[in-house]
Amino acid sequence: MVIGASGFTRSGDSKAVLAALAEKAARDHTRITLMTGASLGQGTDGALATAGAVARRLPFQSDPVIRTIINEGKISYIDENLSETAAHIRNGFLPPIDIAIIEAAAIEADGGVVPTTSLGNSAIFVQQARQVIIEINEAVPVGIRGIHDVFLPEDPTGRAILPITEVWQRIGQPVIACDPSRIAAIVFTNQKDSPAETAADNAAAEAIAGHLLHFFKQEIAAGRLTRSLRPLQAGIGKIADAVLGGLADGNFEHLSMYSEVLQDSTFKLIEGGKMDFASGSSMTMSEACYQRVFADFDRYRRKILLRPQDITNAAEVIQRLGIIAINTALECDIYGNVNSSHISGSHIVNGIGGSADFAQNSYLSIFVTESVTRGGNISRIVPMVTHVDHSEHDVDVIVTEQGLADLRGLDPRQKAEAILRHCVHPDYYDDLSDYFLRACRRGGHTPHLLEEAFRLHANLAATGTVKTRILQSI
Repeated sequence: MVIGASGFTRSGDSKAVLAALAEKAARDHTRITLMTGASLGQGTDGALATAGAVARRLPFQSDPVIRTIINEGKISYIDENLSETAAHIRNGFLPPIDIAIIEAAAIEADGGVVPTTSLGNSAIFVQQARQVIIEINEAVPVGIRGIHDVFLPEDPTGRAILPITEVWQRIGQPVIACDPSRIAAIVFTNQKDSPAETAADNAAAEAIAGHLLHFFKQEIAAGRLTRSLRPLQAGIGKIADAVLGGLADGNFEHLSMYSEVLQDSTFKLIEGGKMDFASGSSMTMSEACYQRVFADFDRYRRKILLRPQDITNAAEVIQRLGIIAINTALECDIYGNVNSSHISGSHIVNGIGGSADFAQNSYLSIFVTESVTRGGNISRIVPMVTHVDHSEHDVDVIVTEQGLADLRGLDPRQKAEAILRHCVHPDYYDDLSDYFLRACRRGGHTPHLLEEAFRLHANLAATGTVKTRILQSI
């Protein structure tokens, strides 16, 4: 069977039914195709994978257990842009959904479903599924009703205009419409979302935030931005969240957000009077932030809105609003290509998520990453990325704790010079500069030494480090 389950970056996910399905599968070898909005919490993906319950998974995951089994080739995994899943379901590119499993704060007399802390793909799942199972989570107050903007395009071709010109603008309904005759069961739970990880005392993230704040100030001085910047998007993760949180210390005002995930930094900016409004598809918070927000929810309800992910990630709206997108890279190459999903070209980590939706359509596409990882044994700036999620054409700015490279208006060789000068860790500067200079002697618009381009990765596979000098010089 094909199951569509609520959940987006650990929030609003099934707490009971999918866990019970994992137990059932361990006994009778049940196998399903599982679609969600994004990643699940509660260790659910891992439990399902361990029980052998998942034959196919899409469009995103972040669980280390299922990740390992996917990389072993034992689970079919479709990694796709988060904006596309609803359209693929609507257009029949994916198999029909048998059952939707949706977490809700309440269900109304006419079948209207009040979502909890995420919308993700829940609305399209309810619309398309033959049957619906509702999980009423009593840990989420019924008063959450009203922060959702549920919109399902009537035109299946996707040609209808999405009339969003401001981040606060509503175009849909506060509940997911559902014919009561299709509701197969109602299950009660009382369990909070899995808390998000935070980046406490992350010196690299603080340095990255400092470079980015300085860049914004320069853009303001040049007249390209105001102190309100433009609507912000920040990808999920400790670094991106810490970078966004750094805006609280800058001389900014009346900020807004049009993003996928509202993280701790979003609520920090709201609490500090820096952010007027935030639109997303989920609220993914640390335990402390979760308690603070729901203890005084009326303080936030008029400043946040949750939408389906095909609306938050719609190219049309992102372009119209002029988004500043801040996403995290696993690795970048010297020409500005970005890998955000695979280690050494082969092994999936989480997935592309919605980063390409924003990178391709934003006013400013920014990627942040530490210059090194694993104690300095691996450089995140490489000669050539082993997997391309975002080509250099969609990357405007790259930031590491070493500095910021503004790639706008530069040709490939100029981009390489900027990235080498500003973003590379000193331990790897000589090797990467040597590679670039020798490639330039060979020639080409985007010079490369193909026989050496992946030697960093080959050395990592052989020795577990790329810290020794591994690029041949002449």
